[in-house]
Amino acid sequence: MAHTAYPQSYYAASANPIPARPELNGEVETDVCIVGAGYTGLSTAIALLENGFKVSIVEAAKVGFGASGRNGGQIVNSYSRDIDVIERSVAPKQAQLLGDMAFEGGRIIRERIAKYNIQCDLKDGGVFAANTPKHMKHLESQKKLWERYGHTQLELMDAKRIQEVVGTDIYAGGMLDMSGGHIHPLNLALGEAAAVESLGGVIYEQSPAIRIERGANPVVHTPNGRIKAKFVVVAGNAYLGNLIPELSAKSMPCGTQVITTEPLPPELAKSLLPQDYCVEDCNYLLDYYRLSGDNRLIFGGGVVYGARDPANIEAIIRPKMLKAFPQLKDVKIDYAWTGNFLLTLSRLPQVGRLGDNIYYSQGCSGHGVTYTHLAGKVLAEALRGQAERFDAFADLPHYPFPGGRLFQVPFSALGAWYYTMRDKLGI
Repeated sequence: MAHTAYPQSYYAASANPIPARPELNGEVETDVCIVGAGYTGLSTAIALLENGFKVSIVEAAKVGFGASGRNGGQIVNSYSRDIDVIERSVAPKQAQLLGDMAFEGGRIIRERIAKYNIQCDLKDGGVFAANTPKHMKHLESQKKLWERYGHTQLELMDAKRIQEVVGTDIYAGGMLDMSGGHIHPLNLALGEAAAVESLGGVIYEQSPAIRIERGANPVVHTPNGRIKAKFVVVAGNAYLGNLIPELSAKSMPCGTQVITTEPLPPELAKSLLPQDYCVEDCNYLLDYYRLSGDNRLIFGGGVVYGARDPANIEAIIRPKMLKAFPQLKDVKIDYAWTGNFLLTLSRLPQVGRLGDNIYYSQGCSGHGVTYTHLAGKVLAEALRGQAERFDAFADLPHYPFPGGRLFQVPFSALGAWYYTMRDKLGI
């Protein structure tokens, strides 16, 4: 079988040491078989192992190969659709449960980093940057909403104040969330994989799940082996393919692009982001950026519906970077890559079970770093018989994209065009 390597990203080039992990050969029995060694799978495994379960993970490529090892590295609270949207869609008790969980993922990340001594360049502080006065009004409402759920580490910033933390004059203001922050995402995944193994879990790489045999004791088949389990957790997200057709019908892989500069002189790096916070703007198709541990600017944005790889990523993203920081016009781009995330029509995650023993979580819709860590804890609770928080997610309404899979891409692109024009026009 062909060996799938990491993409040529800055994260792969600067990763901590990566141990060799075996392929699955032959038959294994376990309590829980997890499909996918990204954040969802790793977080679920840690929570289960800490509670005495025997866990095996099958990964098609390498730990953190997908979105977990390619994303912008930002710890951002809540969901891709915020709590106010949830409040309008579900009953008050369900909304309260989901609202209470909206800020838990970041805490789980920090707890894991501390408990398992994960070296991943953790920095505190995240900025939501308002491109327009309308965005600023949204942030004012968001602050009140989040404070209603007990989240108080927030500061509204006017145009003058935001220039103290972001070295550009393009923003009308913003909001600082000191419980946000940023990490080296692949090193976080690698550290969590090491935690899984320290607790007795086993990770099989280069072992794609090609079939799940359903029944009282489900069996996950790979090209050269099979794992018989009491439970299966499906955590493949945008890299799941058509393994489970009923899941792929309600979601769509999308690509986002990231570039990384050469290392910047310390004084230049500090002039861009003096407090070393990460930043995302408030556009529908947002830009996001931060400094790496070695003073590179990591800048991402854009969406390619259907997850095609653009021919020239730098040509797409570099103009966005220069709009914010024209002083970087002569700076060399050392890395450019794309990665896929899974979009749902509601932009809320899809959580549930198939039969009695196959559980899944998918569709973070671009907001996955914190949510996936929460999801792992919630999935583990459900397998232990504590399903209240799991059910709060599982009961969210979800629908297939209009027109089925054939029209997923044009429908979503049209919607994105509409919201992008609203952003540009300020309406």
